[in-house]
Amino acid sequence: MELDLDDDLCDEEFLPAADDAPVQGAGPADHDTIIDGDRDGDRLDKALADLLAAAGLSRSRLRALIDQGHVSTGGQTIDDASRRVKAGQTFRVHVPASAPALPVPQDIPLVIIHEDEDLLVIDKPAGMVVHPAAGNPDGTLVNALLHHCGDRLSGIGGVRRPGIVHRLDKDTSGLMVVAKNDRAHQALSAQFADRSLSRTYQAVVWAVPNPRTGEINANIGRHPTDRKRMAVLDRGGKVAITRYSTLRALGPAAALIECKLLTGRTHQIRVHMTHVGHPLVGDPVYGRVRTGRTRGLSEGVKQALETFPRQALHAAAIEFIHPATGAKVRFETVLPDDFKGLIHALEVL
Repeated sequence: MELDLDDDLCDEEFLPAADDAPVQGAGPADHDTIIDGDRDGDRLDKALADLLAAAGLSRSRLRALIDQGHVSTGGQTIDDASRRVKAGQTFRVHVPASAPALPVPQDIPLVIIHEDEDLLVIDKPAGMVVHPAAGNPDGTLVNALLHHCGDRLSGIGGVRRPGIVHRLDKDTSGLMVVAKNDRAHQALSAQFADRSLSRTYQAVVWAVPNPRTGEINANIGRHPTDRKRMAVLDRGGKVAITRYSTLRALGPAAALIECKLLTGRTHQIRVHMTHVGHPLVGDPVYGRVRTGRTRGLSEGVKQALETFPRQALHAAAIEFIHPATGAKVRFETVLPDDFKGLIHALEVL
């Protein structure tokens, strides 16, 4: 089973366990390698792992680098680890500078919806980063989990993301499930991979979708010119399916919708809703305000829509098979105050 890894963008994707422990103090490096005849027709990640074994790059690490946009050929970024290679092709692998090896425990309050011997369900607030990365070395959910759980998370999911099975973007609020042992981590990862774990999101989008319900089936991959963004691609990318339904119109300018993910791609809901003409309110990457969207609206509605400080996206429910009991469990959480304030402003103005 091939699993998806992504280490610098987040939102809805899942993170299986990986041997991605960085080396303290390691700097950036570039590796150029030529595909030989013995590896003609192999998958890209397998071929590079064979050829760069001496550089200490494992196959899972190379999958992560490919997915992050750090592998190229002929100046073109390659983001598909399953791509078949040809003898004579030259690939460049860029290995960025490593982060500090071990996050430290920090006493950061957590909103715990459920906890048992195997897992926790956390209601993550907007503004909290899930795990340490460049620019966010501490103050993350991982730092808080290490303080809360102690050494029970050691080794689960890699040293930088112990217990983390999936992620939410910094400015997306809502539910996450965290594994407390390897059994739970493997079982939850498998449910994410086979799509048996269900996630439900609520979002405020520009305008009222027509039709009011639908399914968006459009491949998502790295934007061809901006690797910090994702995009719907006519060719390549990964299968991405989002089902949405309109819960209610919020005047003529916006609507509250519910989205269910059948896949977990980076920024999936944000990219898909933008693709169908209904970007998320407050989204700084995919939902920038266009002049035409606010024409004719009252000043109060304009202000509410234009000043909401984050993408209006909340992970409202999660349902899965409990790794220990085998029972189906479901957890829900209410909308945060800023989200409810936005809805209220749009409904009364």
